[in-house]
Amino acid sequence: MDRIKVDIDRVIAKINPNIYGGFIEHLGRCIYGGIYDENSKLTDGEKIRTDVLEALRRLSLANLRWPGGNFVSGYHWMDGIGPVDARPVKMNLAWNDVEPNRFGTDEFIAFCRKLQTEPYICVNMGTGTMDEAAAWVEYCNGTGNTYYADLRRKNGNEEPFAVKYWGLGNEVYGNWQIGHKGAEEYAKQALEFGKMMRMVDPSIELIACGAGEPNWDRIILETLYDLVDYISIHIYLGLHQPMKGYNSMMEETVRFEKQIKTLRAVIETVAAQRPKQRRPMIAVDEWNVWYRAVDTRLEERYNLEDAVAVACCLNVFYRHADMITLANLAQMVNVIAPIFTSPEQMFLQTIYFPLLLYRRENGDKSLDLLVKTGGFESERVGWVSYLDASATFDEATRTITLNVVNRHETESRVTAIESQNGDFAPEVSSFTIYHDDVKAENNFDESPVGIVEGKTKAEKNCLVYEFPPHSVTVLKLQLA
Repeated sequence: MDRIKVDIDRVIAKINPNIYGGFIEHLGRCIYGGIYDENSKLTDGEKIRTDVLEALRRLSLANLRWPGGNFVSGYHWMDGIGPVDARPVKMNLAWNDVEPNRFGTDEFIAFCRKLQTEPYICVNMGTGTMDEAAAWVEYCNGTGNTYYADLRRKNGNEEPFAVKYWGLGNEVYGNWQIGHKGAEEYAKQALEFGKMMRMVDPSIELIACGAGEPNWDRIILETLYDLVDYISIHIYLGLHQPMKGYNSMMEETVRFEKQIKTLRAVIETVAAQRPKQRRPMIAVDEWNVWYRAVDTRLEERYNLEDAVAVACCLNVFYRHADMITLANLAQMVNVIAPIFTSPEQMFLQTIYFPLLLYRRENGDKSLDLLVKTGGFESERVGWVSYLDASATFDEATRTITLNVVNRHETESRVTAIESQNGDFAPEVSSFTIYHDDVKAENNFDESPVGIVEGKTKAEKNCLVYEFPPHSVTVLKLQLA
């Protein structure tokens, strides 16, 4: 029998709500035909799809990253402001498409306000200039009677947008990026971009472009350590990896955490050479399962296996809550997304449900668990445990939320869950994402994968629970 020991005194850190972030990019049908649609009967007065808006609201996104992604490295923000019909239609060179510029800064902020989420803007460090980036901050956040702040007012927004989070470029380490740079060149440029943006608004928080490669990340941190609040990492499970069935995806969830641990080690190495205790945090500002749809539309269709993997990633965020304080699922609608639309309707993909469940049910303190379980040895990533678990604690209600993924493809895992802090209340609520077929997908006609609610019983300080194979389970354990 497997064992999980829970101790509310073993707090890792308070969970930053910003780990529940999203990302939208001018790519395929993410924005045009997804979020924003001028030809649909399903939109409000501002051409926002109301069904999509409501589905996103249920996820309670803490922040939303925009406008890219690869797109931002060729995007000039002033093309997307002012009268919509007067905006220039341009080539989207990043994704070999046409950009009508009908959804720009003002529309993005209005959308964030509808969602009640914090905007996170990434600036163009490909074809863009530091003047352009600083002007964007002024347009969004300026309070004085200056040119760009007055331009915002002229465009109908008297009050500043107060955009707090600003990314210093996107994936500039990659040769696929417009304006690809080496680490030293990027670091020097980002230093000047960030300094100038902070001159406009000293309160903003800056995200440096990390690569998930130790030497790059070290150079970036050594140069930008005192400037930035975060260093980013982008991780897509399955992309450019040898995917040979279900266990390959489970190996990917282990690789995900290994990459986080590597970046932590780089941050701690650089921090050890600095007198300041403050250190940049980790922003996983693009993450998801993505390896099937590699055309220009990226309309990945997800199954239960992918939902299991997404839950494992959320467990990683909780286990590293002391360092991961910002994360953005890429992306939100149609393009490698939990929400999929047609002109007439939409459905929720399998990966929507772990996002919803974890956000809705978990407390604000992450707990360090002891987990004893079986597993298998992988040549690629080493040990892959069958049970992957995290837990959170809500002090006000004295409720432990236990999140357990059974990675085993075919076998249930009977597990003794033991409290180190007294007895559990007898009644325990359960929420399970499971289907007999690990390849089950949702579509416009049917949704076989969702959340099933149930009840079970604890006895004193122990609950014995059977976790189904290839499943995600959340248990609500209240201390008596």
